[in-house]
Amino acid sequence: MVRKPTLEVRENMRGGNGKVTLEHIVTKEEMNGHGRLYARIRLKPGCSIGFHEHIGDTEPYFILEGHGIFVDNDGSRNEVGPGDVCYIEVGQGHAIENNSQEDLVFMALIYNE
Repeated sequence: MVRKPTLEVRENMRGGNGKVTLEHIVTKEEMNGHGRLYARIRLKPGCSIGFHEHIGDTEPYFILEGHGIFVDNDGSRNEVGPGDVCYIEVGQGHAIENNSQEDLVFMALIYNE
């Protein structure tokens, strides 16, 4: 099967600022119980995904374009850019912010413990 990603726009995702565009690569149903999200995510300048925890699952980010700030489980703030991997272990939390003047684009995969 070949198809296009499904687009979704969320406002104030996880308590963050602005709009987040998700291009769902596969649906939760297509993950066959192994996870719930595989998407390319775009944050416009000034937008963010608020701090949230992953209980029973984990979520790595792979930065494709742009620059931003990744907020780690311990509250540390790390600059990220293309090629960086942000990994949160099961039970930890994180956030991401676009504090630049360009779009921040990354892949996100939420899969089960």
